[in-house]
Amino acid sequence: MQIRRHLAAALAVLVAASVVAVTPGSASARPTSSTGRVVKAPTTTATSPSSATTVSLPGRAFGVAAPGLPWDTSVLEQVAAQTGRMPNLAMWYVAWSDGGDFPAQAAARVAALGATPEVTWEPWNPAYGVDQPAYALDRIAGGAFDAYVTKWAKQLKAYAGPVVLRFAHEMNGNWYPWAEGVNGNGAGDYVAAWKRVRGIFTKQGVTNVMWKWSPNVPFPGTPALKGLYPGDGLVEHVALDGYNWSTLLPGTRWTGFADIFFAGYQEIRSFTAKPFYVGEVSSTEVGGDKASWVYGMFATLAEVPDWRGFTWFEFDKESDWRIASSGTSRSAFEDALRTYR
Repeated sequence: MQIRRHLAAALAVLVAASVVAVTPGSASARPTSSTGRVVKAPTTTATSPSSATTVSLPGRAFGVAAPGLPWDTSVLEQVAAQTGRMPNLAMWYVAWSDGGDFPAQAAARVAALGATPEVTWEPWNPAYGVDQPAYALDRIAGGAFDAYVTKWAKQLKAYAGPVVLRFAHEMNGNWYPWAEGVNGNGAGDYVAAWKRVRGIFTKQGVTNVMWKWSPNVPFPGTPALKGLYPGDGLVEHVALDGYNWSTLLPGTRWTGFADIFFAGYQEIRSFTAKPFYVGEVSSTEVGGDKASWVYGMFATLAEVPDWRGFTWFEFDKESDWRIASSGTSRSAFEDALRTYR
């Protein structure tokens, strides 16, 4: 994750904090109605045809995104030692500007530890910010990157093991060149680009890749998520990214897990019943009790079983987002994870 993306994602937390203040140290962050009753997951029916993907994630996901992955798997073993459980999902970030290959051997080492590889596949050059005409959505949709995408499709097919591909995430923000409304992109361009990329994988007969559509948690000014959704026949998983920034940015304050995610989850559930995941999440230690925040996250996951899992951002960057940023945070994570099934 780039620092620029973290700062923009904080806007979503700012909005949540301006609407619902969660008391620092609260042990619960439950999604409740105005009457205090637990809000049940909306029931929807998928109407689009299913994809040809033949793999799935086992059980509930406990994922980590961490530096060094997939080449250095020691972070997975470290997290397992800290929490008492090996993550079953391991995520890393790949910029298209790298032009490299899918790291099949490294992915196999991740899988050998019991974690499904997940790639956040980013069509940009991270050195140049939002304005990158070379990576405009209409160029992707028009086939400018077909050779690169085809190479990856063939390599992933040859790898054969299950892989989650999180293509062009957080597309409802304004901090990436694949967002509509920036970089010359217009309405409908994102879905067209997704269809082009996914179509190449279909043409190559790739059935071991699960496609995850992962916007940022919505905030005022972001487009409606339904207009950015490629359709149930082109997506296996839906997700949201969000963080508790607390007081790290001007105007933000401590915000519980449920208050960060639940409104966006309800919006997604208004148009699809696809399996829902938390695509990226973490909390700072600053301004509140991270251990209680962690307990609240797991309480929400337990109360809303429709939330299939999460991926923790295991980095020490703008803040120490890691599980073991403190002894109390690590202990809370280990304790809560025991009953997370």
